[in-house]
Amino acid sequence: MLERLHEAGLRAEHCYMAGIASIGLSFLSWACSRKLESAGIDRADRWGIFIGEWAPTFISLGNALRTYEK
Repeated sequence: MLERLHEAGLRAEHCYMAGIASIGLSFLSWACSRKLESAGIDRADRWGIFIGEWAPTFISLGNALRTYEK
């Protein structure tokens, strides 16, 4: 799988940047959901947690690609 991702042009730096972006997006989605939806803070928390769970996946994939690149 890593070989195919690398051949497709995905690099470790891309995954690291996606991980960092997902942390920011998690906060942004939480803040927007909290202000724009009438469902309350519970739904905002769920949105923030859902998107926040992407960061470890992207960072782990970045670590795997970094190892493959070496």
